[in-house]
Amino acid sequence: MHAALKAWYAQPGDQVEKPVDGYVIDIVRGDELIEIQTRGFSSLRRKLDALIPNHRVRLVYPVALEKWIIRLGPDERTILSRRRSPKHGRALDVFGELPSLARLVNHPHFSIEVALVRTEEIQCNTRGPRRASWRRKGWRIHDRKLIEVVDRRGLETPADFLAFLPPLWLDSAKSAREPRAEYAAGQRRKKAAAPPSPTPDPEFTFTTRELADALRVSRYFAQKITYCLREMGAIRSVGKRGRAIVYAL
Repeated sequence: MHAALKAWYAQPGDQVEKPVDGYVIDIVRGDELIEIQTRGFSSLRRKLDALIPNHRVRLVYPVALEKWIIRLGPDERTILSRRRSPKHGRALDVFGELPSLARLVNHPHFSIEVALVRTEEIQCNTRGPRRASWRRKGWRIHDRKLIEVVDRRGLETPADFLAFLPPLWLDSAKSAREPRAEYAAGQRRKKAAAPPSPTPDPEFTFTTRELADALRVSRYFAQKITYCLREMGAIRSVGKRGRAIVYAL
């Protein structure tokens, strides 16, 4: 998967597997460094901390919109079955890996690109260096192959990540902010002859449970989303509702 994505992204004139500041970079394109990461982001933190002060870095993360599962026989050649996985990924899945890098989103040299792809996952039940998962009932992943890059979504600023929230929430938050801005401006002007400024509307707030329900994700995943958005300054905690922390846009 990593090699296939690297070949797909590489353009004429790019330098592949080039050392930069003591680190090997997947693709160097002019003054931009492109890193492709198919698994967890935490292992990249030290590398990115060293690179982004002096280089523009784009982190590419693939998410499978569609995945075909192929199971091989003991010879690891004969195809026993091929089926489409019922699971479908979406760009939102980037939050599953983002917590370790959330604070870097505010850096002007750092961006993330989610590559929405179609893939094949090759499984076999023979012994190998990778342990089989109990969830797959003894089958282990032998390889992952890229079929097609369907789309790409660039994420450069906290506002880009905030756009993953339900559109109605964002509209409500915007409507709540506008009267507050007018109120603040009226207070600064302090015109004695003018009628008193209207009291600002309440902020739009939510809990992780409400976010989980709105996005149809687990509460654990919603907690990752709120953690990331808070770390990058897109939302803030404003109190509690019972035991639940309340966040405001």
